[in-house]
Amino acid sequence: MRPDTVFDPMMQHERTALAWERTAIASMVSGTLLARRAADLHVSLAALGVLQVVLGAALLIWTGLRYEQLHAPLRRGESPVHPAAVRLIGTTTVVFCGAAMVIAIASALA
Repeated sequence: MRPDTVFDPMMQHERTALAWERTAIASMVSGTLLARRAADLHVSLAALGVLQVVLGAALLIWTGLRYEQLHAPLRRGESPVHPAAVRLIGTTTVVFCGAAMVIAIASALA
């Protein structure tokens, strides 16, 4: 049950949830573009884009579940920060951007 009163007048948890949702959607869109472009080079490279779309979808689902879990720590005055998730998302973003750059360079040279 959600409370009737707002316990965070600046709505920080709302903005954080929206930022994670935007990140997940951007990841799915870029994965789709990566898969489409990589398929022109080799079908197995398109699997990277499909994997990125799947991970983006999983992140979107996790964001919704995590948003509901944020209310209890916020009511207790605890920090809802999840550093492992931040590291995982940052690492996968760098890996997929590097793969996209390699595919773009290979596509330009071909």
